[in-house]
Amino acid sequence: MTKILDEPRYVCALGALQTVEAIYKAIPVVHAGPGCTAKVSIGGRSGYLGTQTVPCTNVGETEVVFGGEEKLHDVIENSLKVMDGDIFIVLSGCTTEIVGDDIDNVVGTFKDSEKPVLSVPTAGFKGTNIEGHEWVVDAIIDQYLSKRYFGEKIKGLVNIWGPVPSYDPHWVGNFRELENLIRELGLTPNCIFGEYRGIDNINLVPRAKYNLLVAPWVGLGNVKNLKEKFGTPYLHYPTLPIGAHETSLFLRTVGKEFNVDSNLVEELITRKEKEYYYYIERSCSFFFENRASSKMFSTVASADYALSLSRFFVNDMGLVPSKQYITEGVPEEHYDRIRQYFKEFNYEIEAEVVFSNDGYQIHQQIENDDYAGTPLILGSIYEKKLASKLNGTFLCVSTPYAERVVIHSSYVGYHGGLKLLEDLYTSVFQKFN
Repeated sequence: MTKILDEPRYVCALGALQTVEAIYKAIPVVHAGPGCTAKVSIGGRSGYLGTQTVPCTNVGETEVVFGGEEKLHDVIENSLKVMDGDIFIVLSGCTTEIVGDDIDNVVGTFKDSEKPVLSVPTAGFKGTNIEGHEWVVDAIIDQYLSKRYFGEKIKGLVNIWGPVPSYDPHWVGNFRELENLIRELGLTPNCIFGEYRGIDNINLVPRAKYNLLVAPWVGLGNVKNLKEKFGTPYLHYPTLPIGAHETSLFLRTVGKEFNVDSNLVEELITRKEKEYYYYIERSCSFFFENRASSKMFSTVASADYALSLSRFFVNDMGLVPSKQYITEGVPEEHYDRIRQYFKEFNYEIEAEVVFSNDGYQIHQQIENDDYAGTPLILGSIYEKKLASKLNGTFLCVSTPYAERVVIHSSYVGYHGGLKLLEDLYTSVFQKFN
């Protein structure tokens, strides 16, 4: 029987368009119907293209009956002429893959083009936008980087992988803060996503001495692929570091793994923690006065945010986790490892993990959970009414994110932890005033 999902938290694999747009001057060329392109473009403009300027074949009845390969060739050819791009990535939709268009063959005719043209099969029935993100990165590795030589390894250069562009509301700021942390360790960060990170950054990927993946599972296949293709070792750090405890642990782990002088690492941590706790101490009275409003919390978010927020609120703030709901459709092969991450809090505290992409079922469980008082719910805009119904505190942290405007802010690092507390206790303040 077909299962109907209520309030799913992801889109189809064609949503990988947003990953392409997050690479500066990367042009997505969509071989699908106009409706598909419009849908995955809503709310996710992460590149320098405008909403109406994504090249698309606008597949209709004619292409369904007679095939759309010729039309795709024309769109790619004309896009190369008129679009100011450095790399062109063709994404396919359900219809064109069902009718059997040979997209790889069409893209192959542009192998001698001045600008690289790649192909990524992103039919919606193949997976989600999260998986599509990984497929785009693999296409860059397999179809572009592995076919060229870019030079010897560069000492201290670190590729950073982690947040999924646009799917993580704070992705730009989070990447930039990860870069800052790596830079303060005396290393050189390299990221292919965000402002002015484009083909030059992509070309540096094979030359890095290390790959750093900061995510529970998304991107793990990519860094393994990079190790196989270029012999680049990787560090898999599953938690976005938020606040003093996790960020200091992150710096020590990265420093040890990437051979950074331990004295430099400890001096950096001492300086950062001194600043961090200055601000915490200034606000302690407010935290203590309002903390009683929510002793227990649940997250309804992607695995990276559920884990990172849980570790922050347990290890830094001393709150108690109720069930943590992970919503992005994590492949089952990662379940056991992710569950283990939620058993590694301080004070031998553990949290139960629920993998679900059905908002109705999640809300039913939250309503029946015992929070020993009013709950703190960290989720998407879908959880706002639920929190109000339970007289709980709510903070919007995950997709769909329609609560606040995010331009550059980040929850990563020492400053990110302070920003998270500002946002949370602003919600508490507004609730009781």
